[in-house]
Amino acid sequence: MTYNPDGNSLFIMGHNRMPYGDLPDGNQVAEISIPEPVISKNIEDLNTAEFIQDFKNVLKKQFSEYDEIPKAGMQYLNRPETGAKIHVAFGEHLQSEQIPTHGWFSPTLSKPDFQGTWFIGNQDLYSVNDYMFEIPATWADAYADGRPLGTGRMRDGGQGGMGPTLFAYCPWNEDGSPHPAGTRLEEITLLLYENAYNTEEFIRSLDGYQHPDEWGGGAWLTTSGDKAAVLFAGTKSNGEKYWYGYIHPDGPNLVCVDAEATDFPTCRMANGSLCPQDDFSGCCDAAAGECVSSRGWWTTQFDAEFILYDPADLAMVATGQLEAWQPQPYAVVDIDERLYLNPPEWDLVDVGWGVQRRNRIGDVAFDRQNGLLYVLELYADGAKPVVHVWRIR
Repeated sequence: MTYNPDGNSLFIMGHNRMPYGDLPDGNQVAEISIPEPVISKNIEDLNTAEFIQDFKNVLKKQFSEYDEIPKAGMQYLNRPETGAKIHVAFGEHLQSEQIPTHGWFSPTLSKPDFQGTWFIGNQDLYSVNDYMFEIPATWADAYADGRPLGTGRMRDGGQGGMGPTLFAYCPWNEDGSPHPAGTRLEEITLLLYENAYNTEEFIRSLDGYQHPDEWGGGAWLTTSGDKAAVLFAGTKSNGEKYWYGYIHPDGPNLVCVDAEATDFPTCRMANGSLCPQDDFSGCCDAAAGECVSSRGWWTTQFDAEFILYDPADLAMVATGQLEAWQPQPYAVVDIDERLYLNPPEWDLVDVGWGVQRRNRIGDVAFDRQNGLLYVLELYADGAKPVVHVWRIR
């Protein structure tokens, strides 16, 4: 999702691609209107957006290798060098090959004129291809050699980094022409925590990091009064215990690890220490169809959160005064009370339920001129999402 300041609209992506030919033309893009926001706990009171441009398969034949649980981000950017473009990052849950992850296309969806695809330097693909946002020009000129785009990714399990990542990049030449396909674009690292592939210890990580964490959206917030913050939005694990496996059928405080997974610690306490030995026995036979949820990272407590970073800390990273893992959020905002959390029954096996409901929120988009932050709640009205809006002061 990305905000279009030239049309006061949102560009959104539809249903994800699915592998094995089930849905090869997913992740189509549409442009929608922004209706008047309504504050109500009754979802029926909300206004509905209308299509300005219907869904188009603007990424046809692009990122075609990425089709199993895709990850994607978009950012609308209208620059004198290039004109209006929608920049895109694309990947998938398990990145097994070195395949480029970034590109751009025209906001006229019937004539996308796709350009790319590019790598972000030599960065780990797990670190770069989910959320995207604009870096304000004055900051980018001062600290990122004019690179106006921020991109990153933070997936559960800590592959790519035990916390959100952020890299500044620019995909065009001085004359506005795109770099050739396959280019490894020069990037400036602004935020990068230790990779879980490198260590089983929780060092050089986000404070309070847990493996089920997912940060799926980001924005560089500014106000007319010169305040600024870098925001990441996601579903945070705040459990007393968390584990790789399944939901326990007898309640959220009970652990159900995948007993077949033995090559990494599958259950930890909140402080990062290992769970008691009894928690490693498992509770269901997946092969026999006995498990009540999909396999993955689960916790005794998920929360939808915003975390806020001081751009001055990222400037110190860019100038070499801090290591990329040293910045920490200065504020955490829990937004669960604002959410509807109403997934369809058939998706509960994947997203969970109650305090173990994951995938609570997705991407965000920022209207800088009007100070409005749009936040996508996933599975808010059955299978349909809802867009929330906050005013930034």
